[in-house]
Amino acid sequence: MMITINIIGTGNVAWHLANHLAKNSECILLQIAGRSKEKLERFKHLTKEVVVIQELKQASITIIAVADDAITRVASQIPEMDTLIVHTSGSVSIDRIPQKRKGVFYPLQSFSKHDHVDFSAIPICIEASYEEDVQRLYNLATRFSTKVHTIDSHQRKQAHLAAVFVNNFTNHCYTIAQELCEKDNIPFELLHALLEKTAQKAIDHAPSDVQTGPAKRNDKEVIKEHLDMLQEEDHKSIYNTLTASIISHYGKKL
Repeated sequence: MMITINIIGTGNVAWHLANHLAKNSECILLQIAGRSKEKLERFKHLTKEVVVIQELKQASITIIAVADDAITRVASQIPEMDTLIVHTSGSVSIDRIPQKRKGVFYPLQSFSKHDHVDFSAIPICIEASYEEDVQRLYNLATRFSTKVHTIDSHQRKQAHLAAVFVNNFTNHCYTIAQELCEKDNIPFELLHALLEKTAQKAIDHAPSDVQTGPAKRNDKEVIKEHLDMLQEEDHKSIYNTLTASIISHYGKKL
């Protein structure tokens, strides 16, 4: 069954969705809408037409791929038509879309503009206000991935919160680690094998079963030495917070 799609947005998520849809023979990417003519230029080869929101025509599904705080405002500008309107946010409720036929199409992944994205390995979380639209979203999601999950807004927000810990917070820890290496002319590459091993162990086992390190052992001497070595106060604060949390989780006292 052919699915017609409109996309609103010109950011990273819109870019990767549009590139995937343009290659799918079972989907027609009718229009991509945005405010910036300059940004829309790079989408022209992927769709039949680039437009402003007010010029959108009817499609099976209209995907809003914009910043979280702009979703309601953008949805309210869509011309009245019989289309399922969905957003792509992990942290925004379905109810932020004012139309009756509404839903969520959330690829649970971090997107950067120049990344190669293999959607087949990315979970797609879907939700809709009507059962027949859940099926429409499922049909679209399976054009992207074999990992399609129907979850409600509360579950999706919880998954997004968990994703912040898995992705955003850990990446910030990687940044701190890189800075610590560079401070003493140590190549960050030295940590690549450990970084990969840590992630793989968390996939292969329950993360709580493979925790290691001085905090897990409650090794006060090493912990104190590490804190003395850290010069930035925010680094000390992060180290202290994570250490205390690990010690607490494994039932030991500082």
